[in-house]
Amino acid sequence: MDFEAISKFVSHSDRVKCVDIHPVKPWILTSLHTGVVQIWNYETKTLVKAIQCSENSVRSAKFIPQKNWISTASDDRKVRIFDSESFNLIREFEAHSDFIRSIVIHPTLPYLISASDDKTIKVWDWENEWRLEQQFDGHEHYVMQMTINPYDTDVLISASLDKTLKIWKLGEEKEVGMLEGHHKGVNCVAFLGKSRIVSGSDDRSIRVWDYETKSCIESLEGSHQHNITFLSSFNDWIISGSEDNYVKIWNSKSLRLGKELNFEMGRVWCIGIEESGIISVGFDSGAVVLKI
Repeated sequence: MDFEAISKFVSHSDRVKCVDIHPVKPWILTSLHTGVVQIWNYETKTLVKAIQCSENSVRSAKFIPQKNWISTASDDRKVRIFDSESFNLIREFEAHSDFIRSIVIHPTLPYLISASDDKTIKVWDWENEWRLEQQFDGHEHYVMQMTINPYDTDVLISASLDKTLKIWKLGEEKEVGMLEGHHKGVNCVAFLGKSRIVSGSDDRSIRVWDYETKSCIESLEGSHQHNITFLSSFNDWIISGSEDNYVKIWNSKSLRLGKELNFEMGRVWCIGIEESGIISVGFDSGAVVLKI
């Protein structure tokens, strides 16, 4: 796998906590530890807009392309929605009782799903005045991240510092499955095709799970030298990032390391991937945009 660096954005922030890529426009959305959200044009390499949306860290921000909105979630426990053209604030509400770690946008339903240090996952319906549609309880520590099953969008998987991953189904109150095996907290999770799940942990391992049997089929121990902060998949590759400053690319079939990258921008926190092969990675001191 070859990468071409398109742009490097230095944010002068303590760190970039989340990145997202617009599916149509050449925009990268970055949310910062300083409470600022930025939109960059990666073709012109210019800052489109910066929004000071909170005095606290904004740990997650996502485009909602169905509505031309931008969504943010921060340590003040609030979700905020902005118009992506005017950048005006449309909606603001307190979604959790503790820091919000992650938000995902459902691909077909009018749902924003949030996960928090209050150990809950909540489903918000923007077509019904942002009504709380469902709440998932069951984790015993912070919920760090979630991902929606691309092959069955009623299903999502959460990663928690309680060392487990839990499988949930919209409309069902309790978990429908649990994956156990990590020795420390789990920070990230992604799907590998229809039948496999990959997760990354503070135990510095990457684990591959069979989705049907809920069993670990491979463990890459010591895959990084520090906590693993993100995982994603693209075609036949797994991409991982860590507080050891490295981004690593693994063959998803052989699970062998194909390439490792160090952009000398500090710890690696987040990744965004667009179907065309545009990748953005967030670091302590900014973000990089790459083209596969």
